[in-house]
Amino acid sequence: MASSTAGGSGWYKGKVKAVLSGDCLVIMAVAANRVGPPPEKTLTLSSLIAPRLARRGGVDEPFAWDSREYLRKLCIGKEVAFKVDYTVPSIGREFGSVFIGDKNVALLVVSEGWAKVREQGQQKGEVSPFLPELLRLEEQAKQQGLGRWSKVAGAAEAAIRNLPPSAIGDPSNFNAMGLLASNKGSPMQGIVEQVRDGSTIRVYLLPEFQFVQVFVAGIQAPSMGRRTITESAAETEATTEEPNGDVSAESRAPLTSAQRLAVSAASSSEVSPDPFGAEAKFFTELRVLNRDVRIVLEGVDKFSNLIGSVYYPDGDSAKDLALELVENGLAKYVEWSANMMEEDAKRRLKAAELQAKKTRLRIWTNYVPPATNSKAIHDQNFTGKVVEVVSGDCIIVADDSVPYGSPSAERRVNLSSIRCPKIGNPRREEKPAPYAREAREFLRTRLIGRQVNVQMEYSRKVSMADGPAAATASADSRVMDFGSVFLLSPIKVEGDDTPSPAPPASSSQPGVNVAELLVARGFGTVIRHRDFEERSNHYDALLAAESRAISGKKGTHSAKDPPVMHITDLLTASAKKAKDFLPFLHRSRRIPAVVEYVLSGHRFKLLIPKETCSIAFAFSGVRCPGRDEPYSDEAIALMRRKIMQRDVEIEVETVDRNGTFLGSMWESKTNLAVSLLEAGLAKLQTSFGSDRIPDIHLLEQAEKSAKRQKLKIWENYVEGEEVPNGAVVESKQKEVLKVMVTEVLGGGKFYVQTVGDQKVASIQQQLASLSLQEAPVIGAFNPKKGDIVLAQFSADNSWNRAMIVNAPRGPVESPKDKFEVFYIDYGNQEVVPYSQLRPIDSSVSSAPGLAQLCSLAYMKVPALEEDFGQEAAEFLSEHTLNGSKEFRAKVEERDTSGGKVKGQGTGPTLVVTLVAVDAEISINAAMLQEGLARTEKRKKWDHKDRQLALDNLEKFQDEARTARRGMWQYGDIQSDDEDTAPPVRKASGRR
Repeated sequence: MASSTAGGSGWYKGKVKAVLSGDCLVIMAVAANRVGPPPEKTLTLSSLIAPRLARRGGVDEPFAWDSREYLRKLCIGKEVAFKVDYTVPSIGREFGSVFIGDKNVALLVVSEGWAKVREQGQQKGEVSPFLPELLRLEEQAKQQGLGRWSKVAGAAEAAIRNLPPSAIGDPSNFNAMGLLASNKGSPMQGIVEQVRDGSTIRVYLLPEFQFVQVFVAGIQAPSMGRRTITESAAETEATTEEPNGDVSAESRAPLTSAQRLAVSAASSSEVSPDPFGAEAKFFTELRVLNRDVRIVLEGVDKFSNLIGSVYYPDGDSAKDLALELVENGLAKYVEWSANMMEEDAKRRLKAAELQAKKTRLRIWTNYVPPATNSKAIHDQNFTGKVVEVVSGDCIIVADDSVPYGSPSAERRVNLSSIRCPKIGNPRREEKPAPYAREAREFLRTRLIGRQVNVQMEYSRKVSMADGPAAATASADSRVMDFGSVFLLSPIKVEGDDTPSPAPPASSSQPGVNVAELLVARGFGTVIRHRDFEERSNHYDALLAAESRAISGKKGTHSAKDPPVMHITDLLTASAKKAKDFLPFLHRSRRIPAVVEYVLSGHRFKLLIPKETCSIAFAFSGVRCPGRDEPYSDEAIALMRRKIMQRDVEIEVETVDRNGTFLGSMWESKTNLAVSLLEAGLAKLQTSFGSDRIPDIHLLEQAEKSAKRQKLKIWENYVEGEEVPNGAVVESKQKEVLKVMVTEVLGGGKFYVQTVGDQKVASIQQQLASLSLQEAPVIGAFNPKKGDIVLAQFSADNSWNRAMIVNAPRGPVESPKDKFEVFYIDYGNQEVVPYSQLRPIDSSVSSAPGLAQLCSLAYMKVPALEEDFGQEAAEFLSEHTLNGSKEFRAKVEERDTSGGKVKGQGTGPTLVVTLVAVDAEISINAAMLQEGLARTEKRKKWDHKDRQLALDNLEKFQDEARTARRGMWQYGDIQSDDEDTAPPVRKASGRR
């Protein structure tokens, strides 16, 4: 113990850990940064004799309890200065003086009449140094009738506790179930007399003084070991141990030699404490031993042991002992006794244990977390507008920070830690689960078009076969992202009885938690995560909302069946059945509808609630680019943002032969076809008569405005010429692609990828989410010619989709067996060993290759084996592959005559004019200018566009001929033989 300057040498400082009787304390050292329990000393106040507390089977001396209580309340938990005055070896005890501040504890006890003074000890010097003052105060207390010197008749008898049998060592009459029945859920006052281990205490329940053992509910602390006690040792202990631990001077007698031998024998068979057992016990002792506590009985086990929650005072508040132990890594959560507690208390304990495990605190030092398929997501918060509600627990949000039309603008967000009824899949004839439609509609009416804040929290690998179950690392799994979604500006939905949500509890919650709303209405349940699974940052709030829904019997927790809604799907029905519905849709001029899906920029799937049917609907006289044409995806993105799952009005004109209804559509009194035309994402087609189209004048104005600004599909628009009848004849528009060159073959041929194509982003995202295994076992995977696989590209070690071009004959025999592969998304080839191949899931391999084979228009480029063939290929590579350059490829024609190389690109060969976005002339013209190519021969039937293009290119060719560059260095070239297909170049650098 640390030395103290109080009173001179021999004085120490400590803290009172326990008060055993009216004259005896246990004082422990106050040591900073000490590992494990500190040393402690049991000290009896010098020259005092307090009344004796009851031994097992006995009764208290008068005023014994009051005497102990006075000293307990005076000293427990206080810092004191103390000194050992003398020791009595015969009983193995130390006597001393104790000060609280400048007050002598012994003097205070005697002055209140709670102990008598012994004038002399058995040996000389065995007295207090403050004996004269003690005697004076004792005499004063006697005269005043204080404490044990009370002069009130019957006071001594009244001061003896009436102990029940359980308090004096006879538990036979103790009724645990009766005590629980009369006090369950109600706090009971008590004083802790003994701490058996960190989670087991022995308590006097007041005011009846029932002495009971209580196991702390919901937890288990490390064991303190045990002793296998022989019969003689048990008898010895029975005659020397008191249940209240009384160590007053008169109650202690020296052990006989036989007793010492018996105790020694018992000690020799001790079982050692568990790791951190002593620390857990000390932790509990420091907080509750000899303290006033509140006990809330939770239950009784099959052995009639009391299970309860223990609360101890800490300043002006009360703390939960179980929670404190678990938070400090000194106890573990125990399900069987936790089930007796309220849900909120259970959740707190489980969360505390999880945190202790994560930090490997104390008993969890060597804890190895179980494997989990979830992974935390950090710093991926964003705001955006909800464009689609996929199901009750999945939405799609357009990220505000990503440019409109970008492939990554829309992000799929699964709501963290909840599960809603499955919406089903009509294609697989899966019907929606009960309340699935209600859950989705609940979100649709509140979220569509609304601004939300999304806090991404974790991702999870999910098996495609088993839904949200944990997936093994295999090709048939995908990664799903989970997060919490908050409404930034809640509004009241018409006819909604949902109570207004409380304001967010903290700045980390920017608005109303959508998942909490769902669960509170009974449209979703909270997932019970395993220990180390990632979960919502607002998990406790979700559990509380679920409890409210269960108690209120809402949604899926009610006994009622959900309303049944039978929808006739005319998209899958015959065209005749669709025509049969036309009269019903003609009855009203404008019909309310809900946009269920955007099939293309001008075609949609609509739900007509009034007629309980789903229809295919398209704009009359307005057409957007087709699926594989430029700006198709932008048209779809625009319509998704404007009307996906919105309430609209439609006016049906007719139905076509495929069963698609044609007409006009309005959202908030805005004709949606006008929006498409204004953005340059659609054309007006009025061949069947413009007089049948409402707002035709607005549509025409919108299209003229887009043409004038040369927006999107009109970017290459050239104003037509007026003809006598007033019609406008426009030159045929040629397709222009934004591309990046990925591979140069030679002979003017090369591969490109379309820039900004959603297919490219989708394939890259799928490849990034794959979890690649170790090299396949020989024989388990035998790729053949034509198979699509994953191959590791040698230049940058990236994994890409590839087609087997050549494979060894017979089964694979070695990891070094060679395979020739063609990278279908880039256009290059190389030979790789078997160890660099992996199987690929069909969902990834089925998409067409992204590499598109092109050739330069209106010119002949020498093949690699011809003169200047190498130079031409090097020039083309240098000007297209160095850096991630973006080009505009104007498609002059599509060559379907064949002659492709081994690796098949996507579709026919595109014959293009290739221009860098920052260049003044095309690549075609630049190669002619350097004498590395020559123009094609003119033909009598050449159309006007071809003639103009050749006129322009021949100027550059004439420049090369005049300067005798390249192939013109020896004069004119006579041969006009056609080019042949060039051989394939192996594994050149991909950019």
